[in-house]
Formats: sequence, structure tokens, C-alpha cells
Amino acid sequence: MSFPKTIDADGRRIAPWQLALRYVLLLVMLLVMIGPFVWQLSTSLKGMHEDIYSSPPKFLPSEPTLDNFGRVAEIIPVWDYAFNSLKVASANVITNCVGAALAGYALARMRYRGRRAATLAFILAMLVPVEGIIIAQFTTMRDLGLNNTLLGVLLPGSIGAMNVLLMRNAFLNLPQEVEEAAFVDGANTWQRFLRIALPSVKGTLAVVAIFAFMGAWDDFLWPLIVLSDPENFTLTIGLNYLHGTFAQDPRLVAAGTVIAVVPLIVLFACLQRYFFRGVGEGAVKG
Repeated sequence: MSFPKTIDADGRRIAPWQLALRYVLLLVMLLVMIGPFVWQLSTSLKGMHEDIYSSPPKFLPSEPTLDNFGRVAEIIPVWDYAFNSLKVASANVITNCVGAALAGYALARMRYRGRRAATLAFILAMLVPVEGIIIAQFTTMRDLGLNNTLLGVLLPGSIGAMNVLLMRNAFLNLPQEVEEAAFVDGANTWQRFLRIALPSVKGTLAVVAIFAFMGAWDDFLWPLIVLSDPENFTLTIGLNYLHGTFAQDPRLVAAGTVIAVVPLIVLFACLQRYFFRGVGEGAVKG
């Protein structure tokens, strides 16, 4: 029995045992990555009378139920917390996409004194740990009167240094000749940016949007420090209170975890086509 020939991206033939090894490694990585979430999902669907500590553990619930999700909403205002997180994350996506696109275009295409120093500043900003500047951020928000507000949660992460560098690299990959032709035709800087450069980097914009949403949605430390009013709590803080008060019932904790993860899955499902296209950003369609 002969197996069909398989070649890699460079045109070299892949032996059957090498192909099988790659698939085994991919399956192992898949289990490592999604295994904890699938287990949490299974736990959230188990009823009150079902043993979740059985040995050997039972993966599939014998009587699946959605009661745990309803109980989470009865114990804490989970939907209000989720709405607060959604407001912060959505605003974070807008500010990062707009700010990173403008800054990235300026670093990649515009000619001015100090451009390299500005690029170096963004690179160095990525090396500074959040814990090292969090006290300065807190005092700044306090002086501005933004403590205990969602705006105070948003501002420190409104434009990320990594997102700016991602957009800069995407703009650098665009052929310079296209913009030069537009300049000859009379297009100004804003027209070249909005009509030529920006539509060509939709993939990288999707990457920035996903990173910005995930960063704001999953952030725990900064909202915990800046917020004190329960009405302004984000979902991560609310779920922490759930875990601390009802730690004896992991079903509720698992249900809250699933509620927090679902929006991220939906966002990635909607933007995955642009996300994977962002790897080869810079091509110009003829």
C-alpha cells in the first residue's frame, strides 16, 4: 500500500512518520491548550448531585444542566459586570486601533527628525513591567479625579506600544511606489493614509483589535486597584468575589469562567479570517 506524497512549503517531501509525528505533537498541544477550558465547561454543566471529584474523573456530565449559570446571576450581578467589561474592552479596541494606526503610519511613512528615537521609545516601553509603573498610574488617575471610574480603567491601556509597532511593521511592508503614485496624483497625507494604506492592513488591524479586547477583558490587577464601587466592577473582579465566597462549589466558579470566555471566542470567530491574513500583511491587490 502506497501513501500519497506530501510536500512542505519549500517543496521537500515529508516522510509518513514525520507527518504522523507532527500530527501527534499538534494533538498534544491542542489538549494542553483547550483541555482546562473544556474541563471547566464540563464542570459548569454538572448538576448539584453529581460528583465532580470521582476517581477516575468523569468528563461528560451524566445529566447536563444550565442551572449553574442561573445561580451565578442570582449570587452576583454578573451581567452588569460583563456590561462594564464590554464597555471598557470596546473602547479599548477603538482607541488602540485608531491610535496605533495613526502612530504606526507616522513611524513608517512620514519623514521627520527624531523618528528613530520615537520608535526606540515604543520598544523600550514594552520592556517596562506593568507592576513597575502601576503606582504612578494610580496617583495619576487620582490626581485627575478618575479613580473608581471606568475611564480610569481604560486610559492606561488606551494605546499599547506593541500595537503601535505591529501597525508600523504592516505599513512598512506596503510598496512605497503606490503612495508615491497617489502623491503625484495630488493625494495629501490623510488621503493616502485613509484610502491606500489603511485598507491594505485590515489583517493587522484585526490582530490589534483582538489583542486590545483580550487585554482589557482579562485585566484583573489594574481594575482591582482603581475601582472601589461594586457598581463599576468589571467581570474579572466580580468573578473573583464569586470564587472567594463560594469556593466550596466549583460548579459556580466554572460557570462564571465560561461566561467570561465566551465573548473572546465569539470575537475571534468573527475576526479569524482577518487575523490569519495579518501574518502576510502588506500585499497589494491588483
